[in-house]
Amino acid sequence: MADDRNQKDRPSLSRQLMPAVHGLLARPLSSYYLLIASSGLLLLIGLTMVFSATSVEAYAKNGNAFSEISSQAVYALLGLVAFWVCQRLPAQTLRTLGKYIMGVAVVLLVILAVLHALRSAGITKSLGPIKADLNWLYFGPVSMQPGEIAKVGMVLWGADVIARKGPKLAHWRELAMPLFPVVGLLFVLVGYNDLGTMLVLLALIVGLLWAAGVRMRFFAALGVLGLAGVSLLIAAASRGAGSGATGEPNYRLERLTSFMTPLSECDIDKACYQIIQGRSAIFEGGWFGVGLGKGALKWGWVPEAENDFIFSIVAEELGVVGCAVVLALLSVLAYTGFRIARRSQDPFRRLAASAITTWLVAQAVINMGGVVGLLPITGLPLPFISAGGSALVVTLAAIGMLASFARAEPDAARALNARPTPRWVRLLWAPLPPLPPARRSGPARPPVQKKAVGVGDGRRR
Repeated sequence: MADDRNQKDRPSLSRQLMPAVHGLLARPLSSYYLLIASSGLLLLIGLTMVFSATSVEAYAKNGNAFSEISSQAVYALLGLVAFWVCQRLPAQTLRTLGKYIMGVAVVLLVILAVLHALRSAGITKSLGPIKADLNWLYFGPVSMQPGEIAKVGMVLWGADVIARKGPKLAHWRELAMPLFPVVGLLFVLVGYNDLGTMLVLLALIVGLLWAAGVRMRFFAALGVLGLAGVSLLIAAASRGAGSGATGEPNYRLERLTSFMTPLSECDIDKACYQIIQGRSAIFEGGWFGVGLGKGALKWGWVPEAENDFIFSIVAEELGVVGCAVVLALLSVLAYTGFRIARRSQDPFRRLAASAITTWLVAQAVINMGGVVGLLPITGLPLPFISAGGSALVVTLAAIGMLASFARAEPDAARALNARPTPRWVRLLWAPLPPLPPARRSGPARPPVQKKAVGVGDGRRR
């Protein structure tokens, strides 16, 4: 009986672990370390999966299994440099850079649109060393996606504009100028060639406005405009938008109809080929996967195995356990990003952190939802995991901004300034964040004496 009583009085394992977890999360720099750990592990998993998905095909093409992963490693190194630079920049510098980054993104998108128009008219395919291919822009041997730069520009410029307006956002005219015209221009320039990136931009804008406290009716109007824009872009695919061509089947409409059609009735050789092959890879993985490098469906069977559908390769080679690890790391990243936004006192940092986190979460959800069949396929890469140069560099730059905001949290800034690191560490890694404003201390108010509730005071007990 005594043993039974002791077992009942002993707290459960979850209750024993919760104080330890709360203790770790209560530390001043917990947001910073969670961000670095989750994004670093995701980057490591991504490099591993890109090598596993491309090594055999790369060896068959040029006899070098490391050709694709070496290119991805170079982009990862450039991304780490971008992370280092962005985590060193103060908030005021980021606010200043926002309008210039947005301007560069608009110019590049206009050049991309002009090149596509000239190519459709049969005039020319390039302007000197500048070439265009779908949503890619080539400057000689250097390639980039202007849509990725537009994401960063919208985060910084949009957060700065909204932070400056403050309570005025309750009026339509304050949202109309200059936010909505620029957003509409970006939607047209980006969405014409890349509908998926446009949807991520839409989610980013929603995250910005939600963090700013905009009323719900604004979101209803934005949703109606967004659905109308998506419908127009789907219809424009039959006129040559994106990878479409005049007179050819509307590939955007086919993606939507194949998503709504049961697989048993869908044409396996056309619109449903990619989704069926991706699901076959997921099915083959089981709980623990077939092992790294042992997946067979990636060798020409799953289209874009190293890019859009790399999550199916994760499921095939690492199984349900590997997918759960990726989902857990993305969840920790999302929690940390919104935690940083909630703890930031500066409106710009709070808005930018919310927008970056919404962007990464929305892109991950759209990619994985398309792979497993819960959403239509859009061609978006999975952050940190998929192969791709511009997307990886821009994502790591955004993580650097979040790291800068995490170090500027009030408790973190006080802790770092209370015990400053050596000067050479601040020069090589990051400078000390500014101290938050001191808490106002006024005269203590006398306690308010509450009247006791009794029988004869006329109140119900």
